[in-house]
Amino acid sequence: MVPLRIIKGDATSPQAAGPKIIAHVCNDLGAWGKGFVVAVSRRWPEPERAFRQWHRERAGNDFGLGAVQLVQVRPDIWVANMVGQRGIRPSRNGPPIRYDAVADALRLLAGHAARLGASVHMPRIGCGLAGGRWDRVEPLVVAALCERDIATTVYDYD
Repeated sequence: MVPLRIIKGDATSPQAAGPKIIAHVCNDLGAWGKGFVVAVSRRWPEPERAFRQWHRERAGNDFGLGAVQLVQVRPDIWVANMVGQRGIRPSRNGPPIRYDAVADALRLLAGHAARLGASVHMPRIGCGLAGGRWDRVEPLVVAALCERDIATTVYDYD
């Protein structure tokens, strides 16, 4: 098992050699425009464009909670759009995050990372607008990625 690395920095500028996947959590409404995705879109237009198309064509694809869309943005960098939140606002059922969907998406992400020989880079996924708690998300990240020996770095943006 490789330890989870937590550093200060920008997850859209991954600090590693070789292939890299930048992972983040998306909602199941197809909405894009607040939170970490703003930084992603500032750097690359492809992940937003692909996510919107994936959602628009959801009747014929795998879009839904727990799904992952991998979008290549550079020869050695991919962005993983992971659907891990129901809607965009808290409801009487709690915050939008769905921990089971995040766990499912992380398992799929691990498969992509293993296939590509890639390290994984992310902010504290699901803990911003999705309303999740890091003490619940971190064990999911460790189980899905670190325990499979996939180098994983979490970035705390200054």
